[in-house]
Amino acid sequence: MSTLSLAARDSSTMLRRNLLHARRYPSMTLNLLLTPVMLLLLFVYIFGDTMSAGIGGGDRSAYIAYVVPGILLMTIGSTVIGAAVSVSMDMTEGIIARFRTMAIHRGSVLIGHVIGGVLQSIASVVLVGAVGVAIGFRSTDATTLEWLAAFGLLALFALALTWIAVGMGMASPNPEAASNSAMPLILLPLISSAFTPIDSMPGWFQPIAEYQPFTPAIETLRGLLLGSEIGNNGWLAVGWSIGLAALGYFWSASKFNSDPK
Repeated sequence: MSTLSLAARDSSTMLRRNLLHARRYPSMTLNLLLTPVMLLLLFVYIFGDTMSAGIGGGDRSAYIAYVVPGILLMTIGSTVIGAAVSVSMDMTEGIIARFRTMAIHRGSVLIGHVIGGVLQSIASVVLVGAVGVAIGFRSTDATTLEWLAAFGLLALFALALTWIAVGMGMASPNPEAASNSAMPLILLPLISSAFTPIDSMPGWFQPIAEYQPFTPAIETLRGLLLGSEIGNNGWLAVGWSIGLAALGYFWSASKFNSDPK
């Protein structure tokens, strides 16, 4: 059997293992998923009238259109925390050390976690997107190509954040620490353009909100789905995604190839 075939076979086995774990213990995924759903409903139905006065001129539907793309990106950041916790559990329970001694493709252990995390993120995005549509989100002007580009951006961003989460999980001493270390993946969208335009923030804070990975991804998604100006945000979003994916990959591979904890 060729190296590529061996890697594909072992990666699919590890993927199946991770998906079975997620199915048997759905409470963590549900808890992570409820956070963006609750924030979406909170900002639309509790703060919606106030926020729409500044963004949509009092039209709540305009604010729904504004906030849903940010919530979709936040959903990815929330869901991948599960990958960090799952990897940390494998590390602390010793199964990773056992995998190192088995005749399996070494990279398949990480690839299984990453693909599983990306699939869970995409499923979460679809569910949260369905909630957004149910409460009034519409994208009538987006073409088929723009929808495909939006889906590709979400998948690429999910891949990048999942690799970062896997690295966090491997570097954490226990699952609780992994969950805490991955919290910035939820907090960063809160200080981006997800809920309010950057130019409405204090001047000293605007660079923090602008030059971080979530803001260009959110603005690109808005441009694809709503027809707003994308500018350089598309290239920045792709650049951030590729850079974070590479960082997470090399970090995770380094931790995996080092001595067991």
